[in-house]
Amino acid sequence: MSLVELIAQADERGLAASGLACLDRCVPLLGGDDDEVLRPLWANLVDGGDAGAWGALLDEARARLGVADVMAAEDVEDEAALLVRRMLAAAPAVRSAPEARVWADACSVAALQVHRLLDLADDPDSVEAHRTGRTEGMSPLVAAELRRQITVLELLAEHGTGGLRRALDVSTEGRRVLRAVVSRRARHG
Repeated sequence: MSLVELIAQADERGLAASGLACLDRCVPLLGGDDDEVLRPLWANLVDGGDAGAWGALLDEARARLGVADVMAAEDVEDEAALLVRRMLAAAPAVRSAPEARVWADACSVAALQVHRLLDLADDPDSVEAHRTGRTEGMSPLVAAELRRQITVLELLAEHGTGGLRRALDVSTEGRRVLRAVVSRRARHG
């Protein structure tokens, strides 16, 4: 199944986890060295998690990352960091399937775009094609991000809340990769 099809079939928890995972992997672009900043949001997705607390937890994460609202493009010199700020700013205050679906879809596109920007070998017009299953010409960094997005959605679809821990592990691995790319870019940029 393509990424687009997986998002279309995901339930509210899977969608929220998908958007959160994309954001989690991209946090290093915001200077976020604190790997735990989004952990309360992950914990909120478990069985018994208070969906009503989602908005307050989101506000706390925004405050900790210094992203209270969307910054204008001219305020940020780095397009990739701007995409991550917009992902966080666009997160729905209410954890419902319709809102989570829009956010998860937007985060998917933004995360792939971030990875494409960091790996200039990928075709700039290819993000949507990759999401629908066409992978020819995909750079290794973008391919790995696409695989992670698909894996997170599959884990949640197959295992429900039992897949959350493994989805978080997939995200943690992706965050480490992106942090290394950002670090390498800073040294050579």
